[in-house]
Amino acid sequence: MARERKFSDKTLYNAAKHILLNNGYEGFTFSLLADKLKVSRGALYKYYENKEELIMDYMIFEMNRFLAELKEIDNYDRFDSQFDFLIRLMFKHNKIHQVLGFSYQITATISKNIKVKKVHLEKLHLEMYSVLQSFIQQGRKEQLLNPSIKDELLLGFIFQSVDIPNHSEIPQTEWVRSVKELISHGMFTDK
Repeated sequence: MARERKFSDKTLYNAAKHILLNNGYEGFTFSLLADKLKVSRGALYKYYENKEELIMDYMIFEMNRFLAELKEIDNYDRFDSQFDFLIRLMFKHNKIHQVLGFSYQITATISKNIKVKKVHLEKLHLEMYSVLQSFIQQGRKEQLLNPSIKDELLLGFIFQSVDIPNHSEIPQTEWVRSVKELISHGMFTDK
């Protein structure tokens, strides 16, 4: 009979996220992860050959979770409702962009398994882009988006706006409202 794992995937991935965000990819080690989970390093090596494999699994987990929620955008018929939903979702998952950026530091040449996982992550990324492209097309159909601005710039601006640090510690609801206002109406007054 197999021994039961001392940690769940959720616990493992939360610990991995914490270490990645605080220490970066280079600072991520199985020793730190084992300490955080209160297990031995050997317990981690039973499931993962190396940190790259674990990090890729974590990123696929995050992307699947985000994508499942993102697809709920189709529950809204109008662009303004979709926009509200997207902004709320992105602030809920405001670290996903940073986390997924670590995939660029992992080379596919490490192993065949890593290469397969990188291809899978890229497919999920393309699926996410497809959902977002439909969102942009809805805004264009309703003639709410400036036709001279390319889709990629619109999406990039929305994603990057979520990454703006709130150094002044403006309350979250006010911050989100202001970012949304800036994205949708710009910084100029109507004068």
